[in-house]
Amino acid sequence: MSRKQAPDGQGLRFEADEPAPAALTFGLGLQLAVLTVTVPIVIPTAVMRIGGAGDAYLAWAVFAAVAISGIATALQAFRFGRIGGGHMLVMGSSAAFIGVSITAVEKGGPAMLATLVVIGGLFQLLLSARLAVFRKILTPAVSGTVIMLIPVTVMPILFRMLDDVPQGSPDHAAPSIALITILAILGVSLKGTAMLRLWAPIVGVVAGTAVAAFFGLYDLDRIAAASWIGLPSAEMPGLDLDFGPVFWALLPAFLLTAVIGTIRAMSSNAALQQVSWRRKRPVDFRAVQGTVTVDGMSNLLCGLAGTVPNTTYSLAAPLIEITGVAARVVAVATGAIFLVLAFLPKALAVVLAIPGPVVAAYLLVLVAMLFMVGIGMVMQDGMDYRKGMVVGVSFWLGVGFQNGAIYPELVSEFAGGIFSNGITSGGLVAIVMTWIVDFLGPRPVRTETEFGIAALPKIREFLAGFAARNRWEGAMADRLDAVGEETLLTLLGPEDRSGAPGRARRLRLSASKGEDGALLEFVVAPRGENVQERLAVLDARGEETPVEQEVSLRLLRHLASSVRHQQYHDTDIVAVQVKYPAPGSNRVGSNRVK
Repeated sequence: MSRKQAPDGQGLRFEADEPAPAALTFGLGLQLAVLTVTVPIVIPTAVMRIGGAGDAYLAWAVFAAVAISGIATALQAFRFGRIGGGHMLVMGSSAAFIGVSITAVEKGGPAMLATLVVIGGLFQLLLSARLAVFRKILTPAVSGTVIMLIPVTVMPILFRMLDDVPQGSPDHAAPSIALITILAILGVSLKGTAMLRLWAPIVGVVAGTAVAAFFGLYDLDRIAAASWIGLPSAEMPGLDLDFGPVFWALLPAFLLTAVIGTIRAMSSNAALQQVSWRRKRPVDFRAVQGTVTVDGMSNLLCGLAGTVPNTTYSLAAPLIEITGVAARVVAVATGAIFLVLAFLPKALAVVLAIPGPVVAAYLLVLVAMLFMVGIGMVMQDGMDYRKGMVVGVSFWLGVGFQNGAIYPELVSEFAGGIFSNGITSGGLVAIVMTWIVDFLGPRPVRTETEFGIAALPKIREFLAGFAARNRWEGAMADRLDAVGEETLLTLLGPEDRSGAPGRARRLRLSASKGEDGALLEFVVAPRGENVQERLAVLDARGEETPVEQEVSLRLLRHLASSVRHQQYHDTDIVAVQVKYPAPGSNRVGSNRVK
């Protein structure tokens, strides 16, 4: 079968690990760079302008943002141990950090921003190293709520910036510029083709800038004064290590937003994995960890350089769908083009000269869409009354605290005004409420044993006790016993089955009762193939005569209602959902190993 013909009909010409022709690689890299380079230019520009930073520091912050985005984009394309996502992932300044970054620059200066960004980057590296441990904290409901609160903190600033024009400008200049910018973005987004919609933000910025030039508000002198090739004077602010009230007031908001950046990186990598291979695969969380690691490293560099934090974008996903090219070398080309643009001051000056109303209108659409992304994350796994209460209460409390409507005197004096920021207050409420809901739910029971064939009797005894405590007899008890056995045998390698000496591994098994059955979770040190992927291969092959190694897989497929295998660098987690048998079902049990 030719590599340019996808067996499942996706039409993918080049998978992530396949080389693509040089001309095609450069062309797609240039297109991806042009589509995204405005992000690490416009966002730092808006933050520094609104925060009151000088022009010299603004030029440095934009240069650093573009250069670091280029380095990180190229790094994301590789897999060096635990570093890199191995897919066409583009890095750029994070819209989620706009509000807290502006506040940091306003209240503490660039050095305060640098310190908080460095700590946020280190926090992301910690999350990456122990991503399996934090998986129950990084829930879609919590992250979606925090994303929905970002526009609450940013929109008032953008509304004021819509009228940011020099004194003496015509009264209708700012409204006209902003209106044309928004209408152009919305018009192309709503009526354009799939390819044209990718260019909607750039079209809007160009249209708004043209109107600004008509009113004489586009700073051509800045562009003329900029050199073609060069490096801005280094304005690295250093770190503010006084750790005063401003630091402690903003730290929780930065850490919460770093969590959002981590979830954004995770979802971006997962989205790229779904479109970068001809045959559908379960998400490889080791690649996800690599993406989060580069995200954290990138933000560490951003903090040391004194610019706005980065995040991982999945913009390449629709481009892959359209072109059929998922080769990761395209991301390397994109990163290289970013670096070249960083050393072209005149090209950066073209963007830095864009008037405030254009920047505000561009970000207004971007932040509004961010709100809808938050809603989508909240609804990702459906909605029930518990999740609805967590999201609703935490969101509106965040709005109230942000606008000073909830005990403003007390809030401003407590812990340096830590709860005055809606992201911090609403995010903390969401985390606490999620923890309470989990704490009050059914508690799982756990056991730990050595990982090997000798563990089977203990697993059977544990599951029999779990079934007895829940008054499950007959078919359900037998099904749990059989699932425990087949999952263990599926996870065991040939040397584990034979008892050959090797690295000692431990198995942790937890069992919890749900509304329609039981959830078993097997946690073991990683090795081998993904069980979920092997099950998918069995489904594709049908019911042909199995080899001995596939017997456990086939039995597990029929006994469990769902099997999810999450592979991390330090942990394998296999979650098996076992539903109640239908009334009148026969007793089931494999009893293949005594």
